[in-house]
Amino acid sequence: MPPLTKGQIAPKFTLANQDGESVHLADFKGQKVLVYFYPKASTPGCTVQACGLRDSKEQLDQLGIVVLGISPDSPKRLTNFITKQSLNFSLLADEDHQVAEAFGVWGEKKFMGKVYDGIHRISFLIDEQGNIEKVFDKFKTKDHHEVVLNYLNHPEQ
Repeated sequence: MPPLTKGQIAPKFTLANQDGESVHLADFKGQKVLVYFYPKASTPGCTVQACGLRDSKEQLDQLGIVVLGISPDSPKRLTNFITKQSLNFSLLADEDHQVAEAFGVWGEKKFMGKVYDGIHRISFLIDEQGNIEKVFDKFKTKDHHEVVLNYLNHPEQ
């Protein structure tokens, strides 16, 4: 299944966060939410991406954006990632990758000659009504936060 696109309704989901608490997308109705999918906590690219969002948190807060990172990692691994990198937003455990599949970001990948199934690094900005406002699928991990902030500050572009 291809990734969801602008204008589609974001799939409702409930996942455990790094503390094992249930987080429901519906909890954020009336707010904009950046749901970013990443392959694996504490790996180089994922760390760079998460730290960029961490360092942009004040700007994202001023724009009213809630950040939720989703990966197939366990809550324990997410806790370690948050602690080690001083992350200031929630990470959610999609261990059975059902949410990734619902968003269309789970599928075949190739790395160093190996083919396997995994999460494609794609982010979705979900509007206050639960619709996908913007899909971010073309960025480098180190620039992800800049691409998001540029869109948020200049949505007409």
